[in-house]
Formats: sequence, C-alpha cells, structure tokens
Amino acid sequence: MRVLILGGTTEALACADRLGSDPRFDVILSLAGRTRNPRQHAGVEHRVGGFGGVDGLATYLGSERIDAVLDATHPFAAQISTHAEQATGERGVPLCTLVRPGWIAEPGDRWISVATIEDAADALGAEPRRVFLAVGRQGIGAFRHAGQHAYIIRAIERPDADALPPDTTLIQARGPFAIQEEIALLTSERIDVVVSKNAGGAATYAKIEAARTLELPVVMIERPYKAGRNVVASVTEAVAWLGPLHGSSRSERAV
Repeated sequence: MRVLILGGTTEALACADRLGSDPRFDVILSLAGRTRNPRQHAGVEHRVGGFGGVDGLATYLGSERIDAVLDATHPFAAQISTHAEQATGERGVPLCTLVRPGWIAEPGDRWISVATIEDAADALGAEPRRVFLAVGRQGIGAFRHAGQHAYIIRAIERPDADALPPDTTLIQARGPFAIQEEIALLTSERIDVVVSKNAGGAATYAKIEAARTLELPVVMIERPYKAGRNVVASVTEAVAWLGPLHGSSRSERAV
C-alpha cells in the first residue's frame, strides 16, 4: 500500500519510522525543504519541495498511485492541508490529518492571544522591550516594523538576513528544551516578553513553563483553521487508521 506522508514535524517523522519498518506499506515522506539535511528513514522514500498547488498534488497522487495520505504537517501549515483535502477529494484517496493538541493556558500563565504574527508584533507595544522570539524563521520579517525592541530569536535554520529586525541576537537550536535551561536563558537575556506560536507538543513547551515560572507575559499566536478529514491527535491513531485500508482495492476506496 503506497502511503504519502506530508510534513517534517515530529509526528510525521515518527509515522515514517513506524510505517517504514512495516512491510505492508510503501512510504513516501514529503518535506517542504525548509530544513537542510533532513534525517533519513530506513525503508522510506524521501521527496523535497512543493507540489504546485492542488492540481499538482492531485496529479502526483495519480502518477505515483498513492493509496492513502497522512497529513502530519505543522499546525500552522494551513495551506498544504487545504490543498491535501481538495486534491485527495478529487482523486478519491483517503486522507487522515494528524493535528497535535494545542497548549492550554494554565493558572499563572499571562497569555496575550493574537490571531496572526503581524498582530503579535503590534501587541509588543511602543515601549522598547527585550523579546524572546521563538516562532521559527518564517514570518520573522513581520517584526521589522517594530524595530524599537531588542530581539533574541531562536530558530532551527538561520533566517534570511533581510528579514531580521535591526537589534537581533540569533540562537540556532532544535528542541526539546529543558525548563531549567529555558529559565536560565530568559533570565540571562533579561527577557521582558515571550512570543510563541501555539504549536503544541512537548519539544518546545518548556519556554511556556519558564515564562510562567518567571511571571513573564507570552504573546501567543493562535492556530489558523486547518482543513482535514479523519482528524486524529497522535501517531498511534494515524497508524491505526491505515490498518483497515490495507488490502482493499483502489476502486473500493474511491467509491
């Protein structure tokens, strides 16, 4: 059974590991190409780059004879999920969308919820502040117009230089991060406010716990709408969803 996995998230990589070792499945892991030198997975074919919109993805599903799609893209990757829903619908290919649960504010959290990354930049206010910016490298340019602040930016890949605000300290690192490390970082950098996407998961949650401990405000960018069918919240659920599909004919699945 040929399965296309969309995404470079922790969950997508875990699905690739699980399915790549199962002889029932022929797995293709599709990555957007934003991370250099991605980890390879035994028994899994890798492809990098976009598909060319809905039509391009639909054509790919047909030419590669894809039997099922697992959309395990980032919770903020709304466009590819919309394309996946439309393209699989056109081709009659089953789709499962894996969305990790979002974080929920707890007692002691001082969240300022905003809808977009541009809103997050505006929420920092006019008074200069020291900002810990942990939103990935996409969208950092939205903070250039709020150049009165000093930014400590953490990202896996180095952002484009022309996207950085004027006063920037860059930290290249990949989670998971421990809470004591995050407390030490926020303290040593004299951070006034944290900016984060509500990405969910455990890998980067420590910064939210650290902000709670230090009583710092967090500008929290809430998730966009993410299209999907058969939405699940874990790798185990996604793999289990595939089980009943194995062995059924392509024509049966298209009905």
